[in-house]
Amino acid sequence: MGELSYDVAHLLAGSLVLVSFMQLYQDRLYALLNIFALHALVLTLSVAWQAYVQEAPHLYVTAGIALVFKAIVIPVALHRIIVKLGIHREIETVVGVGPTMLLGMGLVALSMVVMLRVTTDADPLARQDLAFALSVVLLGLLVMVTRRNAVSQVVGFMSLENGLVLAATGAKGMPLVVEISVAFSILIAFIVIGIFLFRIRERFDSVDIQTLDRFRGERR
Repeated sequence: MGELSYDVAHLLAGSLVLVSFMQLYQDRLYALLNIFALHALVLTLSVAWQAYVQEAPHLYVTAGIALVFKAIVIPVALHRIIVKLGIHREIETVVGVGPTMLLGMGLVALSMVVMLRVTTDADPLARQDLAFALSVVLLGLLVMVTRRNAVSQVVGFMSLENGLVLAATGAKGMPLVVEISVAFSILIAFIVIGIFLFRIRERFDSVDIQTLDRFRGERR
């Protein structure tokens, strides 16, 4: 059972990194939102498996929150925001897909080197999961900085938060009160971001960050 729990946990954590790369590759908003839903689903499975392995029932609540809000509610709501605002379906990027993917691979390698060196005394399962989690965090950050569309940057932020949840659950879980507070914080942040996007669209007729820079007189 020990080897099985180790292998399954790493398979799910590695799959989350793979789905993060799929997000980097997407150049259309609908596809990006669908991949984010898959990202949240893999996170749900990973957290549920950690709950089973650690015999920590409160982590099932975290898995349920990830499934309901991140895999279903948020992607559906963002789809509706895109339709409501008439946002351009294609995602403009700062750099091409090729260089972005190469940079992503570099960040994953860096995550592995750093985490495996600084956690030499930790549990082997936790060490590997923390390395994968840091990879997911950095790839989410990369999505944010390489996309000009505000909606895709929101997706990058939520992917980054998924990596933080993976790290916390892999390191023997979080107290239930912290999980609930994080969930409500993310939900509130999502509502605020949705209102913010509507206001941007109403005022500037665009959610492209480059367009907003030009409005302020900044040119790239």
